[in-house]
Parts: sequence; structure tokens; C-alpha cells
Amino acid sequence: MRFADAAPGAGHPDGASGAEQTRRVTGHLPTGAPDFVYLPVEVPHGVREIAVSYGYDRPTVPDGTAGNACDIGIFDERGTDLGGAGFRGWSGGARTEFFLRADDATPGYLPGPINAGTWHIGLGPYTVAPQGLDYDVTITLRYGAPGRTPDPVHPPERARGRGRAWYRGDNHLHSVHSDGKRTPAEIAALARAAGLDFITTSEHNTTSSHRAWEGLWGDDLLILTGEEITTRNGHVLAMGTDPGVFIDWRYRARDNAFAKYARAVRRAGGLVIPAHPHATCIGCNWKFGLNDADAVEVWNGPYTPDDEVTLAEWDNTLVAHTRGRASWLPAVGHSDAHRDPDVVGLPQTVVLAEDLSRRAVQDGIRAGRVWIAESSKIDLAFTVTGERGEHAGIAERLGIPRTAKATARLEVSGAPGCTVSFVTDQGRLFTSPLPPSGTGTVTWQTTPDHAAYIRAEVRHPPTTPGLPGPMAAMTNPVFLGPGS
Repeated sequence: MRFADAAPGAGHPDGASGAEQTRRVTGHLPTGAPDFVYLPVEVPHGVREIAVSYGYDRPTVPDGTAGNACDIGIFDERGTDLGGAGFRGWSGGARTEFFLRADDATPGYLPGPINAGTWHIGLGPYTVAPQGLDYDVTITLRYGAPGRTPDPVHPPERARGRGRAWYRGDNHLHSVHSDGKRTPAEIAALARAAGLDFITTSEHNTTSSHRAWEGLWGDDLLILTGEEITTRNGHVLAMGTDPGVFIDWRYRARDNAFAKYARAVRRAGGLVIPAHPHATCIGCNWKFGLNDADAVEVWNGPYTPDDEVTLAEWDNTLVAHTRGRASWLPAVGHSDAHRDPDVVGLPQTVVLAEDLSRRAVQDGIRAGRVWIAESSKIDLAFTVTGERGEHAGIAERLGIPRTAKATARLEVSGAPGCTVSFVTDQGRLFTSPLPPSGTGTVTWQTTPDHAAYIRAEVRHPPTTPGLPGPMAAMTNPVFLGPGS
């Protein structure tokens, strides 16, 4: 797509403005089209703003057949190379139009210079109907003085906190900067109302929200930056990455590229956390394995059978760890809240951290000093003790002889109508109802010979035949017996 120079005196870099040019391109993508298709746009000098709108057809398809869905984004003159510097924004299928210029951009897109050169509109045919997908893209260039890109103001890496303490957070949240409907200000208010100490902004395939939280953090709320890397074979949270660092998503499991981008997340100071690994939406379930993960999201939003499957898979990794076959991955839980009535902080990850800072919270998660709750109304304390006063908390090891007695103790409050279970490598071995008030202490005794680890669950009464009740809270394990 080529644009002729603007009319003389109407849009040159000397500051005159007012001219604009519009071009339209249409095309057809067949079933089996590439995951990403790039439309080159030759941008001349003197452009102040690029505006893009698009649409595509949605033909009727038989039941059980995917229809058309097409994402969109843009790359500047630096190119479309995977992991390159050319990325300027992505809105997926959440918007039909966007703009960007030096001083501003549509949420999801990055303000900055509109330099001359070959830009690319990126189309992502998420699903294509048997009839194929017809697309229609309109691009408008507006000429004039370029404007100035404001310096971004990013959240600080530390809040006041309470010293070494259990801090509550939600690391999977979406705003208007991807496919959410809430503003950052609305999310921050909901986080405070939910009793959270920290949150992470995790928009789909963009970092545009990193600069959008100015004035919303405080002594009571730590805001971390990140991204939900949304590939065609699953989603992964880059939790707590450096502000402004973009991690690419344009690859599949078969491309054997994920380990490279997991390293990129860590270089940017983030954690790698596969999200909703067994979600049923197309492209949402995790196909990359867990070898490159730092933790795994076992509970996503209101507890569902999908989470039950993820929980069982995660528990199997604990068993493998006790047999020396793998390191263990901590479990975390997040709301994935997008819009009303999604509840921010349902669930929430509760982390034992040295202070309320980016590094301390990440260290706590990486070490597994974590339990998960459906709300801040629930509090718990989980320990395992030996006969001689030995003591271990969540993510620790109780190093006692294999035949020595170990007593698990769970103190719970705020869980009326719920039942406590202790789960080991043999499965659920002990269950006890809480008092009607939802506050109580449950103990159970075993030995390392019979339990390589113990973790605790607090559940509501069953609602789905054949499955235990929805989770109210759960812990990471305490390991038993000699070992490291």
C-alpha cells in the first residue's frame, strides 16, 4: 500500500498540517492460512498519525465448525522480525480501529515517532471458516508536526508493606489495553476493595498498559508490569517484567521457540507462569510443557472442572519430584478478570515475602511460599511438626526419619460450610468438616513412609457429580522425610 506525498504546504515536517490520505486494501485468506499475514504500508515523511480500521466477513458455518476470527496489530519501519524492535501494538480481536502518533495511541498501541519507511499491518487469522476469510483494511495517514512522546511514568518496584509477611495479590488482570473493559483506575479500586497488596498488569501481547497506572499505586498497593503472552498453543504470564519490555508471542509449540522466550522473560526480571493450562477456548490450553516454567496457574477465576484437571496434573508433578525426576513447580491462582461481573482477587495468590516489593514477591512465588484463596475473607496457617519439635511451613521440608510421626495442622477462618482435606502423593487421605462458623483447626498424623508431602485444601460442598466441591483455598506442599 503506497501513499503519494501530501499536497505542498499541507503536511510537511515544517509544521503545516491538515492533509490526510486514505487507502483501502481487501483480500482473502483461505483455510490453512499462516498464523500471521503482514500488509506492507509505505509511509512517507511528514506523517503525524496513522489510523487503521478493519473488518472481515463472518459466514454461517455448521455446528461444531470454527467461524472467522481475525486479530490485528501494527509494526513500524523496523520490521516484523520475531522478537524484533518493530512492534508498535496489538489489539487482537478486541477493536475494529486504532490510531497511533508521537504523543498518544489507542490502548494496546505504543505512542512514538511515525517514521518514514515500510510499516506492516499484522493480521492474525485466529480461526478461518471453510469458506475462507475476506478482510477489508482502511489506513489513513494524517500529516503535520510530529509532536513529542512523553516520558513514561512506570510504577515503583516497592510499596511500604509490613516487613516479612503474607501478601495477597492477583497477577492476571486485563484492562482496556487488551480485551478487558475496565480502566486501570477501576482495577486499582477493585484490587483495594478485595484486600489485595499487589497486582500485575498482564495484557494480551502488548505492554501499552505499563505507562497507564500513574497515580494509582500507593503505600498500600504495589503494581507490577507484565504481559500475557498469547500464543496459538497456550497463554503464559510474564509476571513482573521490566516496564516496557515486550515479549513476542508469534510461535507454536512445534516451532521449539518457547525456551528462548522464557529466557527473555527472565532476563527482563519476570517469572514464567503458564496460565489456565486446560482452558477449553481455542488456543488457550498449554502445549509447551512445564520445563521452562517458574510456577503454574492451577486456579483461574471461579473454580471449574478445568481447574480440577490442572490441579491433578500439577499434583502429578509433585509426585515426580519426590521420586527425584523433576524439580517441583509452585501453584498459584489468579482471577483473569476482564469485565463485570468478573471479580478481581477471585482467586488470589497469598505470598510469604520479606517485604512488599517486586523482587521479594517474586522470590516468594519462586520458592513456593504460597497459598491460594477465593477472597481475603479466608485466612489460614498450615504447618507440619515432628515428635521432637521439628517444624516446617509451606514449601519447606520436615526432615525427620521415615517412620517418625508427622502432624499436619491447618488453621482456617472465613470458610463457612467448607471441608478441609489433607492430600499426599497417595491422594486425599483425610477429610474433616469445619465448624458452621467456618473457623477451626484440623490436624492429622502420618509418617514420611506414607506421605512424601502433604498439602491442604479447603472446599465448598460438591456441585458437579463425580467431582469434589469447588476450591475455597489451597496450599502448596510441605515435603516430608530426609532430602534437600
